Amino acid sequence: MSTAVVLTRSSSWARALINISPYTFSAIGIAIAIGVSVLGAAWGIYITGSSLIGAAIKAPRITSKNLISVIFCEAVAIYGVIVAIILQTKLESVSASQIYAPESLRAGYAIFASGIIVGFANLVCGLCVGIIGSSCALSDAQNSSLFVKILVIEIFGSALGLFGVIVGIIMSAQASWPAKRG
Repeated sequence: MSTAVVLTRSSSWARALINISPYTFSAIGIAIAIGVSVLGAAWGIYITGSSLIGAAIKAPRITSKNLISVIFCEAVAIYGVIVAIILQTKLESVSASQIYAPESLRAGYAIFASGIIVGFANLVCGLCVGIIGSSCALSDAQNSSLFVKILVIEIFGSALGLFGVIVGIIMSAQASWPAKRG
């Protein structure tokens, strides 16, 4: 491939990214933050819930105390909702002449990146907590002394989602829109 073709393709991608409204990128980032976080929570609840129901057939005593695993999974969705609200508050209106200003593009990309980080961190966190919660329910049905030990591991898995939230908030701090001209 010649250098001219590479430059043309590169500049067409650059033009496309620059010509897409930063509000579009912001909206997509906010949607990913909440949507993928809820997907991670649902997937985790599915994994841990099905094991919990199955293990409760052998040991009905485990149902109430192992619901904490489902609560940890639900917290992942709440992380996404909280960050989506934070990102939504970062949106500011600018005049039509400033929509494609470098500051506006930077703000839109920052909100987009923050949403992706939070969404996918919470997706992985939901899976992690769901798998650990599943093993916690199955282990607790066999030997009740294992519950607290595995619950501690589940708490560490849940911290992954908090790390994503923290990084997302740090990234969203870069979202400063240009001042309106009077």
